[in-house]
Amino acid sequence: MSGSSFFGIDIATRGLYSAQRGLATVNHNIGNITTPGFSRQVLEQRAARPILMANGTGMLGTGSEVIGVKRVRDEYLDVKYRTEAQYLGEWDVKQALLEELQVIYNEPSESGFNTVLNEFYDSLQRLSTDPSNPSTRAALKEKAVMLTKYFNSVAAHFEYMQNDINEIIYAKVQEINSLADQIAKLNQQIYSYEVSGNVANDLRDQRGYLVDKLARLINIEAYEVSYGKLPNGQDDLRFVITISGKALVDHNKVSYLTTIQRENKLNEEDIPNLYDVAWADGNRLVVKSGELKGYLDVRDGNEGLNGSSDFRGIPYYMRKLNEFVRTFALTFNEGLIDIDGDGVVEDVMGHVDGYKLNSKEGDSAAGIRFFTMFDENGKPMSSEDFAKLGGGDIEEMYRHITAKNFSISSEIYEDPTNNICISSAPGEVGNFEVLRSLIDMRHNPYMFREGSPEDYIKTVISCVGVDGQLAMHYLNNQTAITQQIDNRRESVSGVSVNEEMSNLVRYQHAYKAAAKMIQTYDEILDVLVNRLGV
Repeated sequence: MSGSSFFGIDIATRGLYSAQRGLATVNHNIGNITTPGFSRQVLEQRAARPILMANGTGMLGTGSEVIGVKRVRDEYLDVKYRTEAQYLGEWDVKQALLEELQVIYNEPSESGFNTVLNEFYDSLQRLSTDPSNPSTRAALKEKAVMLTKYFNSVAAHFEYMQNDINEIIYAKVQEINSLADQIAKLNQQIYSYEVSGNVANDLRDQRGYLVDKLARLINIEAYEVSYGKLPNGQDDLRFVITISGKALVDHNKVSYLTTIQRENKLNEEDIPNLYDVAWADGNRLVVKSGELKGYLDVRDGNEGLNGSSDFRGIPYYMRKLNEFVRTFALTFNEGLIDIDGDGVVEDVMGHVDGYKLNSKEGDSAAGIRFFTMFDENGKPMSSEDFAKLGGGDIEEMYRHITAKNFSISSEIYEDPTNNICISSAPGEVGNFEVLRSLIDMRHNPYMFREGSPEDYIKTVISCVGVDGQLAMHYLNNQTAITQQIDNRRESVSGVSVNEEMSNLVRYQHAYKAAAKMIQTYDEILDVLVNRLGV
């Protein structure tokens, strides 16, 4: 071969093919510069196997050959990115949902808690100037309705939000299963292609992109496991994705997740039929991070009560609202309050101790409770029916009140003129000793552990704000960390237009040079074949 006149053309042809392959690779990189998850590819080129000279004077080179095209990828950075992406997904969800929780409280605003509470007590104050005025009593009733409806509205929005999150959790589980299916199919395609010695660069990129998306959803670990050697001597690699140690994807097999409706509530404040997430085969699933963890914590978090998450989520804030309306109603109705902060609850005058406007000498106290709750038909409950709920136990009676069913009593609703009881004695129209006691309760710093009613709600709203700021802090940190790792990945695997243009020129010149060599040998052979015989 080395003595053949066509040997030079053979070397030049190899160079021509190598340059063509290089140009095709550059073209492929540029065409996918905006493709998500794409890794730039580089040509693996080497000198072709040389030929031994017959006279023993050495070895003769035979040109170049392309042995493959490889994707440029740093597996370590992929693992780091996926580890951090899990926490990025979790705090991204928590920050957004906590921001939504703050909006529900509607503070500060003209229709927020402080406004409606101030207007309610302002109406009580106006009543003290003219205790028998029907219009003033009717106005007090309307302000009381506004106060109860504020809590009804906040509680309803919490329930809507919890239901929406519950549906999102269902959708996220389906998304995880879908991604697992796609990855398993890609695993099969990659294995079938590479078992013959090829490299499935683009399919591996597609799989990596799906694994990155999966990492934001739930805590995963993704790695390749060697099952021995293939006939060609390469490792027999199988791709595995695990969640808390259990395989979600084992090469071409998928273990699915499922959602199961709860038979019993985890928290008293929960809406019915929330979903638990588990393995479809019945095994317990441990969700440690990811968007799914964020949604579960906000939906179920109740400071660890009843086995819930330690996170302060919707049940926690619902519980705080329920505690407020129960304590407020108990204090306002019954007059049971710690006056001096000694830990002992005193019995002062409450609304039940007052007398009706039309009461006469010898009448007993009306026993009307200003605040009760809605009955099963959505109507305000009477004081008598409300008392039956406790069976003689006052604390048990008030446990039935929630922010959602908080209401004025039917007596106040139907006849505020006569049934708002502010007098401490029968038949004394100008007596408003009970009213004075009710007004004094407002600023009592011992009504709640947090202080007065305003202090309590301010504490709760501040808690949401602090949690939101903390979530934003974690999110910003996690975004910076994840972005830094992704930038490093991009610097390794991303397509650089300048670099590809440089390669384009390089391969173009190599192609022209190889073509020129073929042209030169063509001229030599033309002289040799067609002209030497003349």
